[in-house]
Amino acid sequence: MATKQINVERFSVISRKSFQDILAALNAAVGHPDMNVFRESIGAATTLSELERVIQPGVGPSGFMEFIRFDHGEVVHKGEAGAAPRIVRLLIGNPLIMRQMVEQLPDAGSYAPVTILVDERPDGVHLSYDRVASFLAPYENTEVSKVALELDAKVETLLASAAG
Repeated sequence: MATKQINVERFSVISRKSFQDILAALNAAVGHPDMNVFRESIGAATTLSELERVIQPGVGPSGFMEFIRFDHGEVVHKGEAGAAPRIVRLLIGNPLIMRQMVEQLPDAGSYAPVTILVDERPDGVHLSYDRVASFLAPYENTEVSKVALELDAKVETLLASAAG
């Protein structure tokens, strides 16, 4: 049994835009493929070029697709009176980026797709992301770290853009 200590860096941006406007910006930037069809198509692909042809139409302008969305606010605020702050967790990513990391470091699969947390607080709407490069730093794999840093930059650009 092995244990590895991992320190995580969290990137956060605070926006004065409305929660709905931020979710709309994120929705416009990431792809939303039908996940059942997508999984079947991934399974049917036999070559890397076929895999790329399946994935590319599913990604949005940001280069990411949404895999699933959790409305935490719907659960947390159940039974409470009045308007409560909203909170949504999005799992987004790109299977081709994941592949680049996992081919060299299987443990990288634990961090793909990535989580984006969007939540309302008194000072604005927070968009938060735990940097994949910080998760993978203890493994000391230069190639994987390079891909993770590029991934982090893309996600952070997406969040900054959505925040306005």
